[in-house]
Order: sequence, then structure tokens, then C-alpha cells
Amino acid sequence: MDKRISSRAIIIENDQLLAFFRRKVKDGITKEYYAIPGGGLETGESINDNVKRELKEELNVDINILGYVGKAEDDTSITYYFHCEIISGIPVLSGEEKDRANDNNYYKIIYLPMEKIDNYGFYNKDLILKAYNKEYILLND
Repeated sequence: MDKRISSRAIIIENDQLLAFFRRKVKDGITKEYYAIPGGGLETGESINDNVKRELKEELNVDINILGYVGKAEDDTSITYYFHCEIISGIPVLSGEEKDRANDNNYYKIIYLPMEKIDNYGFYNKDLILKAYNKEYILLND
């Protein structure tokens, strides 16, 4: 089975991490969590183009990739993380996320203080901290 390839943009402004607050309700069970913006690779797309496209679709912003932070891999997926900065636009919910948002599938754009990053339950907090500490590989974008 092929693994799903995706990318995520770690954007930190004024010591605050840009994220989605998510709430999903399924079969009467509510799940709340925070997520880093990004999404799946499309056929023929580079991973750099992927992260830029996803941020344009999800948040209606253009980004610059500052560097490659690392990847997370499990049995079904590989996710690449990049430290990015917004170069134009103000984050607003758009694209598929806006279209499928409802009471049972809630999205909110939020800035989380980095000083409290331990409180948010991010699966790959170590990669967020690497970006915050500017520990990444510079790329020729």
C-alpha cells in the first residue's frame, strides 16, 4: 500500500503558532484538537509546491518557505514539515475547509502562544520547536 504524502506549514509570528482548532462530532463523540495547516500531495506536484498550494487553498495566503524542519512517518503516511512565513494575505478559512465546515466539523484559525506549546497536544511538537528555534535546513525554493 502506498503511503499518503502530505506537507505542513509551521508559521510562527510574534512567538505565536498559526494553527486550526478542530472539533469533530461523530456518532455522538466529540473530538477536539489543534492542527498545523497543510495537506496531501497531488500527482506531479513537488512537496514545496504542495505546501504553498495548501496554504493558499485553506487560508488564502501566499507563503515563503524558510526551511525544511523534518518529517513524520507512520504505517500509512509521510508528512513533511516546513518553517514558513506569510508574504501576502490575512489568514481566513477558505477552500474545502470552509465548504465542509459545520457544527459537526468545526474549524477555527487560531494563534497559540509558543510558551504554552506543551498544552496543545501536538503529535509532532518537536518539529514545531525546531522551527521556533530556527533549526531547519535552508532550501533553494
